[in-house]
Amino acid sequence: MSPLTNIRIALIQMAVGKNKLDNLTHACKLISDAKQKGSNLVVLPECFNSPYGTKYFGQYAEEIPNGETCVALSKAAKDNGIFLVGGSIPEKDSGKLYNTCTVWNPEGSFLGKFRKIHLFDIDIPGGITFKESDSLSPGQNISVIDIGDCKVGLGICYDLRFHELATVYKDLGVDLLLYPGAFNMTTGPMHWEHLIKARAVDNQVFAAGICGARDDSADYVVWGHSVLIDPWGKIVTKADAYETTLIADIDLNACKAIREQIPIRKQRRTDLYETLYKGKVQEGSGMFQVRSTELTS
Repeated sequence: MSPLTNIRIALIQMAVGKNKLDNLTHACKLISDAKQKGSNLVVLPECFNSPYGTKYFGQYAEEIPNGETCVALSKAAKDNGIFLVGGSIPEKDSGKLYNTCTVWNPEGSFLGKFRKIHLFDIDIPGGITFKESDSLSPGQNISVIDIGDCKVGLGICYDLRFHELATVYKDLGVDLLLYPGAFNMTTGPMHWEHLIKARAVDNQVFAAGICGARDDSADYVVWGHSVLIDPWGKIVTKADAYETTLIADIDLNACKAIREQIPIRKQRRTDLYETLYKGKVQEGSGMFQVRSTELTS
């Protein structure tokens, strides 16, 4: 079999309500629709089974990988024969709550999870005040998932603002960064697309932000505007504010070409500036998760 260099990705910008079962049923329908359009990698938004908000996290939290949401995701991945990145859900574990992304293979097997590292604690006068740390604990691991020849690095929403995380992923050979998110109406218009573009260009990778659909009646109103950016900084596909599914083909040769044309990876002056993680993030260290699998066409 020749190496796989193309992936058809679906970014599902779904509407989320307060009924968990309805959310799961709707997500599974959208996943199936994405498969019918040829997608072999499907990504859901942050908190797709729950309204986003500290007062909801405990109420909707589940154990991973055995909760009802994970059961539904496993079945959806298997039924459709796809890799599925389950956005994020509130996770409960040993008395703590986390904001957690799960990943599933086409057999419905659990590949791994990523817990949001940087908690969304901000206070913008006249804009928004929010403190995830009132209910959530931060994750302590990074996660790289191998999908065929594509290495995928995971982050969740506020993690997007921390370029150091993307730099670690870049040095681990990642070709695609995925950020399920829920940017709001204050930060979304100003920063969402710019940050995703920066992560793509700085690291010469594809980068995608997958937001939920806007509900103007919700307690927390999300920006929407899911987007996929290529390593050159070009918008491959972009949504408006409301429910839709973006589908695009990712050609990994584009990463290779950009890296040859602008060889910043070879030109970094690490003798003058060393990133803090250097020598500390190693496979088996407890800080780094790797799950390898195969993707067939």
